[in-house]
Amino acid sequence: MDAIQKMLDAAMDGSFSETTFDESKLSTLETKFAHYLSAAEISSRNAAWEKERIKSLIADISHQTKTPIANLLLYSELLMEEVISMEEVTSMEENLPASMKANVDALYNQSEKLQFLIDSLVKLSRLENGIISLSPKRTSLQPLLQDIAEQYTAKAAEKGLSLYLHDADIYAAFDSKWTAEALANIVDNAVKYTEHGTITISAVSYEMFARIDISDTGAGIPESEQSKIFARFYRSKTSQEQEGVGIGLYLARQIISGEGGYIKVTSVPGKGSTFSVFLPKERQFFQKC
Repeated sequence: MDAIQKMLDAAMDGSFSETTFDESKLSTLETKFAHYLSAAEISSRNAAWEKERIKSLIADISHQTKTPIANLLLYSELLMEEVISMEEVTSMEENLPASMKANVDALYNQSEKLQFLIDSLVKLSRLENGIISLSPKRTSLQPLLQDIAEQYTAKAAEKGLSLYLHDADIYAAFDSKWTAEALANIVDNAVKYTEHGTITISAVSYEMFARIDISDTGAGIPESEQSKIFARFYRSKTSQEQEGVGIGLYLARQIISGEGGYIKVTSVPGKGSTFSVFLPKERQFFQKC
């Protein structure tokens, strides 16, 4: 038993190696245990090697796609400017195809969509493979929510929507950068799928969690789809007309669950939806999760 205990201690320290054994039953058990630990060590090394390969692949994808996408956006912007300039020259109006501006707009929009998709997939891969580690700190929620509200007020106003933020003196343990990413994805969806009414952001404090509610007066989500909307690339049949790739809510859930929190949705079709983000109030609770 002492020998097995030493084997376990060495294995946990990452310094296990086989030693000589006699022919007793206990020694046979030690031998089998030694073989198991050796196999586990090899498996651990292989997993670490695969993780490094994935990390390198993600870095390559991010690097290799950044320049082509940036060029697509640049050239489509230049084309757009040329079309506008040509439209201003009355003598050339007759030579412009009616669909030219529409095609250039479509090219630019699809380039932006491609950039968003690649960026989101890279972020997801980094999170799922542990390349990016979340670093929650106990912080006030109000500055974070204020930044999100300011970011989307103009976009909401363009659709004739009102965006309200309720003040809340509440603290929680979260990674500011990544939590902002998660909340922004939810607010962006609220604006995108609401045609009239309001978007409301508020927060409530509980003993162990802080809850952030993002409510809208949009079309709502049928109960049969509420468990599916957080799946990767899932898009409701009722939202096919809207731009999107179905990755925002999946990314949001990955971030929040990585911080020891969770997301719930309540919705009534035709009346709107509320996405509730629960964040642990203490960093100690996050570490246990």
